[in-house]
Amino acid sequence: MDQTYKNCQSCGMPLKKSPNGGGTNADGTISTVYCDYCYQNGLFKQPDISAAEMQHFVKLKMKEMGFPGFLAGLFSKGIPKLERWKKQN
Repeated sequence: MDQTYKNCQSCGMPLKKSPNGGGTNADGTISTVYCDYCYQNGLFKQPDISAAEMQHFVKLKMKEMGFPGFLAGLFSKGIPKLERWKKQN
């Protein structure tokens, strides 16, 4: 996966909002695909989570951060279409 994305392909968060600008690959380089919250050392932090569970998790996190419910729903709506989940659909 050499492609560079603007948003994490697991949770949808803008990669520029990730603490390090992205998660870390197994070789220690910064991932241009997944954020720090989803991906570290070449592994997913929640390997068994489903796209629907990730949507719910993101929605709750956004509400905690003060986003209105409808916006949280809107932003999490596209999660199943992200690269991580395409193989599962």
